[in-house]
Order: sequence, then structure tokens, then C-alpha cells
Amino acid sequence: MMEMDNKQAVLRLPAEKLYAHELEALRAADQDTKPAGWQLSPRSVLTFLTGGEVGGVTITPKYIGNKRLIEMAIATLLTDRALLLIGEPGTAKSWLSENLTAAIHGDSSKVVQGTAGTSEEHVRYSWNYALLLAQGPSDQALIRSPILRAMESGGIARFEEISRCASEVQDALISILSEKTIAIPELGREVSAQRGFSIIATANTRDRGVNEMSAALKRRFNIIVLPAPSSLETEIDIVRRRVGEISASYELRATQPDEEAIRKVVTIFRELRSGVTLDGKEKVKPPSGVISTAEAISLLTGSMALAGSFGTGQLTDEDIAAGLQGAIVKDDAKDQLVWKEYLDNVMKKRGATWRSLYSACSEMNG
Repeated sequence: MMEMDNKQAVLRLPAEKLYAHELEALRAADQDTKPAGWQLSPRSVLTFLTGGEVGGVTITPKYIGNKRLIEMAIATLLTDRALLLIGEPGTAKSWLSENLTAAIHGDSSKVVQGTAGTSEEHVRYSWNYALLLAQGPSDQALIRSPILRAMESGGIARFEEISRCASEVQDALISILSEKTIAIPELGREVSAQRGFSIIATANTRDRGVNEMSAALKRRFNIIVLPAPSSLETEIDIVRRRVGEISASYELRATQPDEEAIRKVVTIFRELRSGVTLDGKEKVKPPSGVISTAEAISLLTGSMALAGSFGTGQLTDEDIAAGLQGAIVKDDAKDQLVWKEYLDNVMKKRGATWRSLYSACSEMNG
């Protein structure tokens, strides 16, 4: 009972716990050969990510898109090459990375988060300086990085937003990916990677030019580019599924957005992202911020929180308008004008079915 209470109190469960029943069903039914260190065969990993049914258990799709890209990603991790997922913000790079790691090794927690402050110690190792001063270099004083822990256990380490790290931090990976070892001269030894070790890194196309990856580092990765959802219907499906999953875990006390509400939000986002209306007749100025699928999901869950906490629990156009305002108007002066122009030149002309949302958005935008 205590374990269940703790589980329910966690804000966000890792993929291996969130989908534990699916992974267990796949393990029980898996008859294919499993690579060294893997808990599932490649075909079962693919089923976990793209969906299906195993032993009467429905496996929910974790990634909706080109199945061949997922096959290529899994195949990469069967070799000694690391995997680099590149794409626009909100193209599910981190989500795919987490679920790949959960399916293959059952532990997606070994993560290095790339930032301007990430140092080589985050990639290799550091020390507990109190113990270091008291005892000198020892295993007890050694603080292993997520990558070092993955090497020791034959697991997968995740390196998020690698292009946000300084060049010297990125380059620390080159020897690790080439030699599959980390030297610890203070202890007079090297740690060699166990079979199954790999790294899945993600990089944002919006971060190009921040800290461009060197050609030497890129050669150590197999690179897979994740595209934005190819069609309106695909993006609607992704948003519907993820909003349902996220809102259920947050207990937002609001009804799920209906098909029409999701379609309108996704339509607005696709048009602002592409710079043209879906029918190709009207050019649209894009705002300064990221108008991604992930932002659409966040917008709708935030609107549900508004409806559940300050409304009747029924999602209204006013709730959605508040979410749209926050998602689109980032740089106040410029984005407010861009959003007003879209409202007046596009949304206003769409007739009665859009009128209520148009009025709520216009009022919110001042």
C-alpha cells in the first residue's frame, strides 16, 4: 500500500514504470533472440514503440510517425555506434530516447542534461571532496557520471541537448565513443564498457550555431533526423493521445478536449509554423517562439487545468484562448502583432464554427 501511495505521489514516472505492465507482457511473450544486455529482442522493442497487442495486453504507440526511422534507431543500438536524434523542438526526441532506453535496458534514468554549465565531470566522473581529503582517492569518494555508470552496467546513457554544451565537453565524448573506456588515473585504472553500452544523444535544430558539433564527434554517431508530423491528422492523433495520458496522471478534473478543439489548435500551430494557411491561399507571419507539437500538448493540458480549477470542468474557448496567448505571444511587442494579424486575416474569415474562439482570442490579445 505504501509503495502504491509513493508511486501515485510521484509527479512524473519514468517510462519503464509508466509502462511496466506493457514491458512485462512483451518480456513474457518474447521468443526472439535478445542481444547482450537487452531485456527485449529488437522486434519487441519496435512493438513497444510503435504499438500492437501481446498476450491480450494492448501496447500503446509511443512514437507516431515513420516506422522505418524507429527500426533504424534500434538497429544502430545493436552495433558499436551511438545514436544521435536531431529535430525541431517538440519532435519527440527526448520522449523517443527515454522509451528506447526503457525498452532495451529497463532504466532510463542515466541522463546528462546538456546546458552551458555542463562540465567534463558530468561526462566522466567527479569526487566527493570531503571523502577525498579524508581518505585520498578511493571508490567510495568517486562520483560516477551517468555515462560511467552505463559503461559499468552495460546500459544506455542519454545525453540531452548535446549541442548546448561547450565544445570541450562534447569532445570528451570522442574518446569514450571510440575507445569505450574511461581512464581514472587517480585510481590507476580504466573502466571498460560492458557489452550493451551505448549513448543516445539529442540535438535541437534551433541550437545550430550555439556549439556546433565537430565532424570528429558526428562521425561517432549514427544520425537520425526526426521530422515534424507529416500531416494534420497525424499531429491531431499525437496530441490527442499525449493529452489523454498527461491529463490522467495530473488528475486535472476537466473533460478531455473534443476533436474539434484539438483540430483547431493543431491547425493554428501548423499554419503559424509553416507560414501559410493549410489551403495555401494566405501567407502567415510566424511568431518568434517555438510552435511545436509539444507546445500544443502543453497548451491543451494547461487549458484543462484552467477549466478544472476555475471553470465548470468543461473546456471552453476562453480556456483555449488563454493557452494560445501564452504559447504564441512570447516576445510581447512583435508576437502580439503577429497573433493579431493572424486572428484578423485568417481566423476571423473562417465563419461561424471559429467565431467563438476568434472572439475569445481577440479579447485576450487586447
